[in-house]
Amino acid sequence: MNYSVRSEQWPVAGIFRISRRSATATDVVVVEIERDGFIGRGECGPNVRYGESAASVSAQLESVRGAVLAGIGRHEAQTLLPHGAARNALDCALWDLEARTTGTPAWQLAGRREPRPLVTAYTLSIDTPEKVLEAAEAVADRPLLKIKLAGDEHDLTRIRAVSAAAQGARLIVDANEALTIESLAFLAPRFAVLRVDLIEQPLPAGQDEALRGFDSPVPLCADESLHDRASLDDLVGKYQAVNIKLDKAGGLTEALATADAARERGLKLMVGCMLGTSLAMAPAALVAQDASWIDLDGPLLLARDREHGIRYERGVMHPADRALWG
Repeated sequence: MNYSVRSEQWPVAGIFRISRRSATATDVVVVEIERDGFIGRGECGPNVRYGESAASVSAQLESVRGAVLAGIGRHEAQTLLPHGAARNALDCALWDLEARTTGTPAWQLAGRREPRPLVTAYTLSIDTPEKVLEAAEAVADRPLLKIKLAGDEHDLTRIRAVSAAAQGARLIVDANEALTIESLAFLAPRFAVLRVDLIEQPLPAGQDEALRGFDSPVPLCADESLHDRASLDDLVGKYQAVNIKLDKAGGLTEALATADAARERGLKLMVGCMLGTSLAMAPAALVAQDASWIDLDGPLLLARDREHGIRYERGVMHPADRALWG
C-alpha cells in the first residue's frame, strides 16, 4: 500500500482573469493511492477564495496518511476531512482505485448511466470590450460561452459584443460576486434580450439575502454561496440554480448527493470546475450528465493537458478514457 501527495503547476494559455484575480498558471494537488498493484488518482484545485493553497491542502492530505494506509474506503473518507479541495482529491482517488480494483467503471459504482458526450461552456475571461469581442469571434462556433464580468461600467458592452459575435451561442455570465443589487436590476433585463441563459453569483456570498424575492428575467445561479448539501436550504428562494464543483463539495461522493438534494428542492443544476487538467474534469462529468449547464472547460484554458486527456471538439467534451480516471 502506498499513498502519495504532490503539488503541480500548470501554465494557463495566456492570462485568466476574473473579478477577484488574474493568473498565468494554476496549482493543483494530486493524490495517488496504490493498492494490490492498482493506482487510483484524484486531482484538486486549491482556491484562495476559500482560504486554500497547495501547501495547506497538501498538509490536510498528509494528516490522514495513517487512515489511508490503513485501507479506508471512500465512504469513511467523508468524515476525515471537511468539504473542500483536499477531500476532493482523496475522494476521487478512492473512486478511481475502487473502479480499478473491482474492474467496474466509476459510473456503474455510482449507480448512474453510462457517460455521454456533453456540451460544455468555454470561458472568456475579463478584458477590454474590444479584446472580449476578438476572443468571442475566435470561438463563435461553440454552442455555449461563459463570460466573466468585472462589475464595472463595461460589463454590458462586453456581453453585447459577445452576443453579436457569436449569434448561435447560448451565453452564461459569471459575476464572481462583483455586482450589487442595483447593478443586477439594471443588467438582468438587458442580458435577457442578449441570449443570456444564466447569471452566476451576482452578489457576494453572505450578502445575497437581497436576492430573496428578486424577480430576475434571467435565472440566477449560486456558485460561491454553495458548497455542499448543507448550503442548499438557504439558497431556495434566492437562486433558481446551483453550480456544483467537486472542489467545493469535497469530492464526487458529496457532489452526487448535493445534485440529488438540489433537484429535490426544485433547483436546476450547473456543474463547474476550477482551473485544472482532465484528471479533475473526469469525475465532475459524472455529476454533469443531468445538468442544465456544464462548465468543465478547465483543460481548454491551460497551455497543455496531461496524458490521456479528455477529447474536446467545438464545445463538446467526450467521456474520459479509463486510462485517465474511473
